[in-house]
Amino acid sequence: MEAKKSMSPIQWAKSRKGQKALICVGFMIIPLLLLFVFTYFPFAEMVKFSFYKMKYTTPVEKRVFVGWKNYIDVFRRDDCFGALKLSLFYVAGALIQLVLALYLATILSFKVKGGNFFKGLMFFPYLISGIAIGFIFKFFYTRGFVLDTILQWCGFELENLPFWLKDQAVNNWSLVATSVWRYFGQNMVLFIGAIMSVDAELYEAADLDGANKFQQFIYIILPSIKTIVTLNIILSITGSLSAFEQPYVITDGANGTGTYFVIMNEIAHTSQKVGLASAMAVVLLMIIFVCTILQNLFFKYVFRDASSEDESYKAKKARLKAEKAAQKAKKGAV
Repeated sequence: MEAKKSMSPIQWAKSRKGQKALICVGFMIIPLLLLFVFTYFPFAEMVKFSFYKMKYTTPVEKRVFVGWKNYIDVFRRDDCFGALKLSLFYVAGALIQLVLALYLATILSFKVKGGNFFKGLMFFPYLISGIAIGFIFKFFYTRGFVLDTILQWCGFELENLPFWLKDQAVNNWSLVATSVWRYFGQNMVLFIGAIMSVDAELYEAADLDGANKFQQFIYIILPSIKTIVTLNIILSITGSLSAFEQPYVITDGANGTGTYFVIMNEIAHTSQKVGLASAMAVVLLMIIFVCTILQNLFFKYVFRDASSEDESYKAKKARLKAEKAAQKAKKGAV
């Protein structure tokens, strides 16, 4: 037998196999190149900037290397660390938002009159621009305007009402309420999609065993949608740590409402302390990374028995089918 002739590079490129390989590589290179140019390279530059004392316009040769000083300042400066602590308000709001979204999703995932109308109504705020929502609620919370007028109709005196955007006892909660109003519809829709994918025969099996609605939620719905629950919590917590639009538009960070992103924006673009702002961004990334790992570990522990519960209901489902088949067989014999 004659040895197979090896193809030249040009012949290989013209062959079907070569064209397949080139197309695959081409489709991979373009997105990877864009990802590198617009994501990884800027991120690497930001990490590099975090070790320098510099402004945007500072020439490369005049940048002062300060090592870890910027990272230490993030935790020493009252404005930076205080803004980080302020994120706890938004984390608490995110948890309330998730509970509310899961509760409404559980109700609306079953046949309810006007269910589709309510789904659309509650999802609509998520479609509105964050800047527009900021201006709406700035007007809503202004002294003597919408909220104060409604409360006066309910019998409250204007003099006894707080300044919703100035009083530091309530202003952060006012902004958190705005965030909850905007985002809970998105979480609700994700929960509804997950709940509706649960096999209806599992509910029938649970009914046969005498399980009430709460037990069905705990042992069927919650284990079945654990992936979406984990995803929503991760997204909500990371979003809470990076809250920007509402406090920036409504209060501009005044009266103790400056979140981490608002302070970082001020340090980077007003004070021109690019190194410190870059260090703040890296610290926030590390915090989000740690929070994500802890959440995954927590939910692995919480849902450690979910698979076994799920298996038991699969067995019940099989039993239910067997009982139905037996009943049909009896009817056929008669």
